[in-house]
Amino acid sequence: MIKENTLNKTLRIIARWFVGLVFIFSSFTKGVDPLGTAFKVEEYMTAWSVGNISFEWALPLAPFLSMALITVEFLVGVLLITGSFRKLTAWILLLMMVFFTFTTLYDAITNKVSDCGCFGDAVKLTNWQTFWKNVVLDVPTLFIFLTRRWPRRKSLERDTLIALAAIAAMVVFGLYNINNEPIIDFRPWKVGNTMIKNLEEGLETTNMVTYKNKETGEFKTMDSKELMDCFASDPQWGDKWEWVGTSTVSPYEIVDPKTDSVVSFPIVNADNEDFTFDLIGAVDGPVMLCTIHHLGDVNERGVEAIAEMKQLAMDRDVRFAVVSCAEQSELLQFLYGHNLMDVEYYFSDDKAIEAMLRSNPGFVVMQNATVRGKWHYKNIDKIKDFPFEIDQK
Repeated sequence: MIKENTLNKTLRIIARWFVGLVFIFSSFTKGVDPLGTAFKVEEYMTAWSVGNISFEWALPLAPFLSMALITVEFLVGVLLITGSFRKLTAWILLLMMVFFTFTTLYDAITNKVSDCGCFGDAVKLTNWQTFWKNVVLDVPTLFIFLTRRWPRRKSLERDTLIALAAIAAMVVFGLYNINNEPIIDFRPWKVGNTMIKNLEEGLETTNMVTYKNKETGEFKTMDSKELMDCFASDPQWGDKWEWVGTSTVSPYEIVDPKTDSVVSFPIVNADNEDFTFDLIGAVDGPVMLCTIHHLGDVNERGVEAIAEMKQLAMDRDVRFAVVSCAEQSELLQFLYGHNLMDVEYYFSDDKAIEAMLRSNPGFVVMQNATVRGKWHYKNIDKIKDFPFEIDQK
């Protein structure tokens, strides 16, 4: 056990605040989008297994586990900063960091999940960056654990109130973001973002190559000029990176404005014809898309919202279309069963739809490849006052 003195006391305070702030930031970026964290938990459950034992049986528990992880992480951060329940907090922190460190090490080695989601969509780290981030946190964590028995002057009542307040705050915050679109949108489909850089006609496609770093597992996609520059700047570049494949990039590809990376969002009709540019580009006026990523989970209130928004779009002379990942027969049965026979419908990937809107169903208005608005189906009253006529040509 480390003895208490002025230096060690100062270091303990710095350690508590450093780790505590990281935990609070991490829990906030996940708490602003609990469903996104739940999707990441599902990804881990699908990708990981122990021998012949998989974790897919626990997929229905993903939303609960997401909120539990976020709440515990926030709680530990608050307890560290306030110095509450020092011994218990030190033990929980140590166990969490041991779990996180070994989990991210395994993930970095196997690369079964490309992004751990430790900071949600706010900050993206590679698997190795995530592991080394945890190694850095392990140092103050160990110091906090070794100094957990130092004298304390806090009351049990005070610590209990802080803990209960922290739990309540994160639960309320998380539930709000589940029942609404996230209050802060860190995803590419943020309102105001332009998802296609150039809407000019007659542009040519670009051939791209993808390489993978043999050490870090990082993927890099570039055109032929960028590839030649890599070889020219580092003669050993070819030994560090291995070729993965080639692809053709359309000048009308959907691109994340923040990272300049391509965002996969294929939209096709029943005949498998591509309508991505037609719906996302929408140069002739706004288009309201109703996205459904889990058709079987659409409740009665969601169905009513679809019918109401379809009527609103007709009244405002706005194009309305449903985009779902369901099978055609299932989607048609759903539409016909709810008197929505005359609705345009298209198909896309479930992950792409989830990235655009967490709500199921959800509504987004696109025009000139720009996200003009997006709403949870429980907030459709806000759409009624939306100025669709702005920017119409």
